Order: sequence, then C-alpha cells, then structure tokens
Amino acid sequence: MGEASGARETPVPTYSWQEIRKHCQPTDKWLVIERKVYDITRWADRHPGGSRLISHQAGEDATVGSPSPPPRHKPRPTRAPGLPGRPLLPSRSSGRGGPWGPLGSPPPAAAGTGHGAFQWLSLGARFKGSSCKGTGQDAFHAFHQDLCFVRKFLKPLQIGELAPGEPSHDRQQNEQLIEDFRALRKAAEDMKLFEADTEFFSLMLGHILLMEGLAWLVVYLLGPGWGPTILAAVILAVSQSQSWCLQHDLGHVSVFKKSRWNHVAQQFVMGQLKGFSAHWWNFRHFQHHAKPNVFYKDPDVTLAPVFLLGESSVEYGKKKRRYLPYNHQHQYFFLIGPPLLTLVNFEVENLAYMLVCMKWTDLLWASSFYVRFLTSYVPFYGLLGSLLLFVSVRVLESHWFVWVTQMNHIPKDIGNEKHRDWVSAQLEATCNVRQSLFNDWFSGHLNFQIEHHLFPTMPRHNYHKIAPLVKSLCAKHGLNYEVKPFLKALVDIVGSLKKSGDAWLEAYLHE
Repeated sequence: MGEASGARETPVPTYSWQEIRKHCQPTDKWLVIERKVYDITRWADRHPGGSRLISHQAGEDATVGSPSPPPRHKPRPTRAPGLPGRPLLPSRSSGRGGPWGPLGSPPPAAAGTGHGAFQWLSLGARFKGSSCKGTGQDAFHAFHQDLCFVRKFLKPLQIGELAPGEPSHDRQQNEQLIEDFRALRKAAEDMKLFEADTEFFSLMLGHILLMEGLAWLVVYLLGPGWGPTILAAVILAVSQSQSWCLQHDLGHVSVFKKSRWNHVAQQFVMGQLKGFSAHWWNFRHFQHHAKPNVFYKDPDVTLAPVFLLGESSVEYGKKKRRYLPYNHQHQYFFLIGPPLLTLVNFEVENLAYMLVCMKWTDLLWASSFYVRFLTSYVPFYGLLGSLLLFVSVRVLESHWFVWVTQMNHIPKDIGNEKHRDWVSAQLEATCNVRQSLFNDWFSGHLNFQIEHHLFPTMPRHNYHKIAPLVKSLCAKHGLNYEVKPFLKALVDIVGSLKKSGDAWLEAYLHE
C-alpha cells in the first residue's frame, strides 16, 4: 500500500485561458508555452532578455501561435500535425498541398536549392523528432537557439497545464497558418539557411575597419581643411551605419554558432566601434521584435508626446492633448527626428541604461570608443574641433538610422495589442523594400524586413533565399506581402506622419 501510494503521480493542476489572462500584473505574471503554464513573477527580473520583454507576454501564449503538443487525453496524430484528415503527401488529383500551394511544391524561385519538390511535402513528418529541435515554436524558437537549455530554466517555474478542453492558442488564432509556418521554418532549416557565411561577415567587419582607417588617412594626408574634414565625416558616418548593421546581426545571434561568441563580438562592435552598450540595444530591440508596432511594448513606436503614430493620434485628439502642433509633425520631423535621434536620444538613453543597470563592462567598452576617437583626431583638430567632428558624424549617421529603420514600420499598422499569431503580427507591422545590391548593402539587408522579423536569427545574406517561400505562404493565407520601391518607402514615412497628424486634428476639433 505504501509503495503504491508513493508511486502514485500527483495530479497536474489545469487552468483555463480565462484564468490565465488574469495573471498579467506587475506582481503576478503567468504565461503559457507548449500548453504548459508557468509562473514567472519572481524570475522575470533574471530573464536574460530583460524583464520587460518577457513581461509583455504575461497572461498570453508566449509561443505566440505555435501549435503545441496535443493534450494528454488525445492520441498521437498519425498525419501532419494540426492538419486533421490531410495526408503528408497530397495526391495530384486533390490539387491541395502544404504551405506552398498545389502539390505542396515550393515556388519556382526556390528551385535549384538542391531539394526536390516533393521533399517539401513530408516536412510535417519530421516534427516528431527531438523535443528540443523539431518543435517549430514561433516566437519561442525565434528568440532561443538551444531549446533544451532554456527548458532547464522553465521546469522549476511550471505550475500546471492548460485544461484538456482548452485550445492550444488563445483568442482564435489561425491554426492552419501556424502549422504552415512551422513547415516553412523546417524547410529553412533543411536548406541550411540558419548557417552563417563566415566570409560574408568577415567582409562586413573588414570594410568597416577599412573605412575607419581611411577616414583617418584622409585627414592625415590632406590636412584638417574643410574638404578633407567633410569627406572624413561622410566616410565615418557610413562606417558607423554599417556597424549598426553588424552589431544587429550579432545581437540576433546569427553570425557564430555559439551564443557567447556573438555576445562578445557584439560588445566589441557596439562598444569599441560605436560607443554604445550592447545590452541597452538588445533590451530595446528584442521588445520591438516580440511586439512590433504595439504601443507601450515596442519602444520604437512609443514616441508620444513628441510624435503621434497610428491609434495614439486619435486618442490624444479625443482627450484634447496638444503638447505640440501634431498636425505639423511631418514638418518638424525633419528638424528633430533624423538629425537628433542618435546624437541626443540614444546617447542619453544609452548612458542612463548603463549607469542605472550597472553595466560596467559595457561602460568600459563604450569609453574605449571615445578614447580612440579623441586620440585619433585631437592632434588635427584639438578637443573642440574633434567634438564637432564627432557631432557631425552622429548627425549624418542618425539620418541613415531613422530613414532606413523606420521605412519598414512607421507606415504600417500601429496601435494597441491585438493578440495576433506570430506570422500575422509580423506581417501587419512590416514591409519590404525592393532588392538591389545597393539596397542590400545600404540597409544591411533590412529591405527584407518581413523575412527578418519572421526569422530573427537567420543570417541576413539568406533572406533572399527564403523570401519566395514566405511570399507563397502569404499568398495562400491572404496576407499582404508588401514590397515598395526604396524612395516610396522613404516618402511614406512622411506621409504616415501627416496622416496621423491630420487624424489628431480631426479628433481634437470634432470629437
């Protein structure tokens, strides 16, 4: 009797979505991953990505729409996961297939990759492999390379599971789209699109260092006159812009196989080459990826009261808030947006973050940038002249940063949390810019913003390979895969600001 009762398993508590949604307070945070319920209230402050990032998922399914393992009472599926009644290999007569359309074959642009068309059809069969590698979680997988390692931290936090009758996803998310995206991610893994090209990233770092040296040589050989100084400032601004791109790659752990190497390299690029904190950037940027264009969760669009975007313009108008003439924000944007973002906002925010969060290593790295810069240029310009050169470089660099990073997001849907699935959330908040060699280099491949947001850890030189498959997935599910010319994307930023400003004025005067 004693042995039998000791061997008896303790029942696992089960919860409904109605109950889970209540636990989204600063002092009470639950979330769901793969149908398991976790209490992260005390652990959130130790989350490597920052407490704010994981807290944004409180009361929600943190896998963001990924099909989870079936409840215990259901038999193991013998067909493609989440596709009841559909065989893994569709028949030719049915005219139906996987995420790529009829017969399940990839679009013509995907040909030549070394994979036969019908190899794509059996992707679902491979989801039953390793519980760490083959689960295909969307946001959870997007931000974590080694799922086995992450689950070691999750296990002590588990307090129960979803009740058997509860759906795996809250708020009526599109199960078919989620399944098809899992197949797409598996296809990308099979195509080895998550493997970085060492030569590519070596070239990126090399041309940054070359420009840094070239700018100094221009001043050294030609003297500190106006012409050489302007040329040197432009070269340094281009170098700084490309450094943003490289540290962005490293922050997404898309260069080296080991996370540690990416983090160390990012600290070097962000600190020594740019004078910023890598932890500060990741703290901001990961929130943007988890909740793009969502107020109070994406810092890139939470710009009030300086600029009003999307739904906030009407809210401010109805509440009769007028801190600035928002109907003219598309005009004063040119005065305080592109020129000052990096020079003022980022510099102040970055320094405050390092001091408040006591990131002393980052502070040392950032200090090394200023020591190197002043040591290099004070002999030519003196202290004041060197500081003016620094300001000039930051202003030029800031123009690049604002226009390139916001052309994909500002004109898109911006508002409060909609609780969409992972794919829909990214598509509603992003758009692409037409590909060209110049656009690829100038934007750091952020002209493939859709692919980057769907697969944050994918090396950027592979975006163009997965793009045709993403486009086919969107076409199948009626999602808008938007691609713009480069200049139109820039103009749309100003047009979006004007549209929001006009909406504010209309609400301010008449509602």
